[in-house]
Formats: sequence, C-alpha cells, structure tokens
Amino acid sequence: MAWVVWFTGLPGCGKTTIAQRVEAMLAKNGTSVKVLQLDEIRKAITPCPRYTDEEREIVYASLAYMAKLLSEAGVNVIVDATANRRRYRDFARSLIPKFGEVFIRAPLDVCVAREAKRKAAFSPKGIYKKAAMEGAAVPGVNVAYEEPLAPEIDVDTTALSAEQSARFIVNRIGELFA
Repeated sequence: MAWVVWFTGLPGCGKTTIAQRVEAMLAKNGTSVKVLQLDEIRKAITPCPRYTDEEREIVYASLAYMAKLLSEAGVNVIVDATANRRRYRDFARSLIPKFGEVFIRAPLDVCVAREAKRKAAFSPKGIYKKAAMEGAAVPGVNVAYEEPLAPEIDVDTTALSAEQSARFIVNRIGELFA
C-alpha cells in the first residue's frame, strides 16, 4: 500500500507551491505521486461552492476517500487542502494506514499578503477580501482553522523558503514511509 500525506494550513500559506515542488523532487528521485488539489477537485464535486459546513463535510470526506482508493491501488498521494477542521484530516487518517499530516505554517498576515499575489490555477481569487462579506466562511478569519495537534511534518514557511520546505518534507516522507 502506498502512502498519503495531507498538506494543511491557512489559505495562502504555501501548500500548493510546496506540494508542486515536493512532487517534482520525488519524481526526480524515482517516486511517483498524485497530487489531489482540493480547489481543482471542488469544481467537479461542488461547481457552485457555498463553503458551508455541510458542503465541507462532503467535500473533505470525498477527498479522503479518493486518497484512500489511490493508495490502495499503489499510488502515493499528496492531498493539497486546507481542511480547516481536524476531524476532516482525522477521518482521512482513520481510512489510510500510511498517512501523514504536513502542517504548512504561516501567520495570517503573511497568508493574506501571499494570497493577494498568488497565481494558482484553481484557487479562488481574493479569498481574504471576501472575508469581509456577509456570510463569508474563510478559514482563520470567519471560521476556525484548527491546527494539527501532532503533525508528522511541520514546516514554518516564514523561516524556510518553498524550496527548503519541500526538501525537508521529501526527507521526512522518506523517513516516515521507507
């Protein structure tokens, strides 16, 4: 059975950038991996997202189940998704024997600045600007973001570059799942 690592952190913390670098580094080392980027998958599951608690339950459960199926088929998986509630990530952990949580850490003000400049293909634009709107549900602003209690991998992106963070994660994945 293959492994699954779930990249979590606030929007704009660097999850997608670092996940892409980790994928490339692993490929260079001969390890294939499939990245499940929630913002891309959400377009199929919920084409007109409302970001309600009920919708998030469905989306994150679906994502965890996709990762489980891929890992059972021998595919290593990186899940790139905020998953603002611990229970979403804990559900994935309960399904997947070789599971690791990667906390991409950055303070809210840094995430806000990064998100304003990002050019991610699938991520919604202006997330933090939308936080001021009535009924907004932005993790870390209008709804809670529950940090991991004991992530297998913890990266502070204010102390490490994206490249350094990716290298650290690749090394830890090797130690965890060798």
